[in-house]
Amino acid sequence: MTPTMPNKQFGPNKSKPDKTTTQDRLAPIYPPPQPLLILLSGLSGAGKDTVLAGLRQAGSAFYFSVSATTRKPRSGEKEGADYFFVTKKKFQQMIEKNEFIEWANVYGNLYGRQKEPIRQALKQGRDVIVRLDVQGAATYKKLLPDAIAIFMTTETIAELEKRLKKRRTESAAELQIRVKAAEKELKQLKVFDYIIVNRENELERTIGEVQAVIAAEKCRVSPRQIKL
Repeated sequence: MTPTMPNKQFGPNKSKPDKTTTQDRLAPIYPPPQPLLILLSGLSGAGKDTVLAGLRQAGSAFYFSVSATTRKPRSGEKEGADYFFVTKKKFQQMIEKNEFIEWANVYGNLYGRQKEPIRQALKQGRDVIVRLDVQGAATYKKLLPDAIAIFMTTETIAELEKRLKKRRTESAAELQIRVKAAEKELKQLKVFDYIIVNRENELERTIGEVQAVIAAEKCRVSPRQIKL
C-alpha cells in the first residue's frame, strides 16, 4: 500500500490558510435592494387615489410620478403635485427630445410622462409610484417589463357600482358605461403582477398589502432592472 505523501506546501493534515479578511466578513452578503417602479392601476372607483394618499401619510419615501400636460390647471390643482403644466410649444420640444416614456393626445390636450424625474428618483434609491388607467398600465408594462404592475379592485362589481353611485359624479348612463368598462378591464388582469382587493372600510389593510408587495419585491434574489 502506497503511503500518503504529505502536502509539501502546508504539511500533513493542514488545510489552506483562510484568506478572508475582517473587511470581507463584515461586508454585506448581498447588495442592497434596487429601487422599484410601481404601476398602480385598477378599476375606476376602487380607491386608487385614497390608497395613494394613505401611502403619502404613512411617510413612505416614494416618488409619486405625475404627467406633463398642455391643458390648463383646474381649481385646486397644483404644479408638480397633480401635473406639470406646460405650453404646447414646450411639449412639442419635449417630444422631439424624446423626453417622454409615452405621450398621447386626449381631446385636444397633450399628456406625457417624463423619463428624467423618474430616472433621478431611482438613482437616489427612491421607489417610484405611477398611477395609471388599465390601458396605460398595459402600455407601460410592455415598455418596462420589470415594472411592478398592481391591479386594484373592489370585491364585486355590485360593490363597485355602489361606490360609483356614492360619489355622485356620474349620471345613471355614465355610471353604466363605467361598470361595463370595468368588466372589460378585468379581462386585462393577465398583464398585472398582483391584484389587491380594496374592501369597504378596510383602507389600512389595503395600504398594508401594497406595502407588503413592495417589501416582498425587495427580497427578490434577482432584482428587477428598470431601464429608461
